[in-house]
Amino acid sequence: MRNQQRWLLLLLRHHSLAQPHISRHLINQSPFQVNRSVSSIASSTIHSRASHMLPYQSLTVHSFSTSELAVEPKDSDQIAVLTGIFSKPNRSNEEIKLDLVSNNVTVTHDLVIRALRSFNTAPDAARKFFNWVKENESDRLSSKVYNYMLGILGSNGFIKEFWSMVEIMKSKGYGVSRGTFNRAIERFEKEKLSGDLEKLKKLYGSEPADNSSEEVCSRVCKLIRGNVWGDDVEKQLRESKFKFSSELISMVLEKLECETNKALIYFRWIEESGLFKHNEQTFNAIARVLGREELSEKFWKLVDEMRTAGFEMEKETYIRVLDNFVKRKMIKDAVDLYEFAMVGINKPSSEDCTFLLKKIVVSKELDLELFSKVLRVFTESGNSLTSANLDAILKSLTSVDRFGECNKILKAMEDSGFIPSHNQQRKIAFNLGSGGKDKESNEFMNYIESTVSTPNSKTWTSLIEGYCEAGDLAKASEAFEMMIEKEGSSHAGYALELLVSLHCRKRRALHAFNLVEKMVNEKELHVWHTTYKFLIGKLLAQRGFEEALDVLHLMKSQDYPPFLDPFIKYLSKTGSADDALEFTAAVTLKKLPSTSVFLNLFEAYFKAGRRSEAQDFLAICPRYIRNHADVLILFCSKKPQKATATIPVTA
Repeated sequence: MRNQQRWLLLLLRHHSLAQPHISRHLINQSPFQVNRSVSSIASSTIHSRASHMLPYQSLTVHSFSTSELAVEPKDSDQIAVLTGIFSKPNRSNEEIKLDLVSNNVTVTHDLVIRALRSFNTAPDAARKFFNWVKENESDRLSSKVYNYMLGILGSNGFIKEFWSMVEIMKSKGYGVSRGTFNRAIERFEKEKLSGDLEKLKKLYGSEPADNSSEEVCSRVCKLIRGNVWGDDVEKQLRESKFKFSSELISMVLEKLECETNKALIYFRWIEESGLFKHNEQTFNAIARVLGREELSEKFWKLVDEMRTAGFEMEKETYIRVLDNFVKRKMIKDAVDLYEFAMVGINKPSSEDCTFLLKKIVVSKELDLELFSKVLRVFTESGNSLTSANLDAILKSLTSVDRFGECNKILKAMEDSGFIPSHNQQRKIAFNLGSGGKDKESNEFMNYIESTVSTPNSKTWTSLIEGYCEAGDLAKASEAFEMMIEKEGSSHAGYALELLVSLHCRKRRALHAFNLVEKMVNEKELHVWHTTYKFLIGKLLAQRGFEEALDVLHLMKSQDYPPFLDPFIKYLSKTGSADDALEFTAAVTLKKLPSTSVFLNLFEAYFKAGRRSEAQDFLAICPRYIRNHADVLILFCSKKPQKATATIPVTA
């Protein structure tokens, strides 16, 4: 019972930093009362984490990114990337960095360990990788990393480099682990390297048993895991004569990550016992452990204490904890972590901002307060929002069928100084129109009008195109009328073609003609040639011959050449002689119609097998056509051949 009480009281010591009067009261209570008080404290509201944040002025800024979280590459993918990079010969330092960034690979301690495991049978790549890490990411090297590299050198026969590495490890206070020793011994025995074999045995035997940090860590963890924390555990730790270094403590905390309470007790006790004074490395180690929990109160107390002590959060800590928060859908904690990191020296990169904004907009409910908070933290740190930020957010909105909420996003981004580009305005207008978001479309166009004076014609056209895509003729027509009213008709050609096409798809070619005629006569709109040609074909197909002829007149008024082919095809199949004569009059450019038009019509009639209609048409043609040599030759060539008389044969 005494040990249990001590265990609980030690857990409460950290709480005493914020509320010492409560802790003093608890210490004087019975074990039963302590248990009840612990439950009470666990359910109470913690003090504001923001109150501990200190204003930091950064003399140097070391950016780090969690862009790999946005892409979420698998471990195997990261190892494959590293294998490809470090297997290539003659790669410069800058080329390697560029490859890592382009593949969203952030070098962490865990990744270094996994990579060296995969390089076990590729010693050249392992050496390149280790040397690169040593030069560029030296804080990722630990006793464990050195032992992995030493094992690769020993098991692959790099004897000289093996002993050089041993000397380097000695200078750092690192021992040779049992696993590394066994791998090297096996190779030395196989190669019959008796001198090196004896030297290694002597080296390993001259040091205390299980002398490496890994071995010591294993013993400490076994002791802590296998017992209830109390006087006996503390006594054994004191009497063990272990040298508690930053690396050893960090390793122990990492091994205890599944037993968070014991990890925290160990962390508190080792400093209170006077065996070690915590530093940035050990604070980050316990932060990574606490960041695994779903209930994050302990984590926030710890990191606030860490900053108060003047220590910064490391890149690896930020990435691992943020990853955990996001996977557990603890988006508020993820945003708070981002804010915490942004006021420190090791600031997250711009990709982190985009990543969090995307996670917020795809959450079950859009939390605009969180969204705006990320924007504020980002911009107050001297950054500016870009079109890439908005593009990524809109893509995420689309992925969860929530594009209609883009107006809220735009308003929040406007408050942070960002206005969408013309190209983005067009994309948004189209998506709102095609998605049937009538109310949101109106809100968007009003927003554009209030922020950039007036939506340009391309934005209006994109909205109309969206409505046409959705088949909403009424909304498309309404938007077209509004566009003409606000922008005029000078850039309305494509929008008109879209409307004409939609009318015709709905078998409303006559309505399309009326719209075109109105735009030409009242608004002096210059209709596209393709629009006229398309409309003629659809009118003829929908029994609008007279209107199709009127389209020819409109074309002539805007200096377009007449469009003959669909008329000739139509007349040859269904048109009367009077229709044909009316058509020739419509395509007349001067006083007299062109002879070629008549010839084409006659030939089409004959080809369609309508000789009598061709004769009727010839009869009402002008005299110069009836007497034209080419016409006469054509009709003579088409006369039916008389049957040849057969004389019966007499017997």
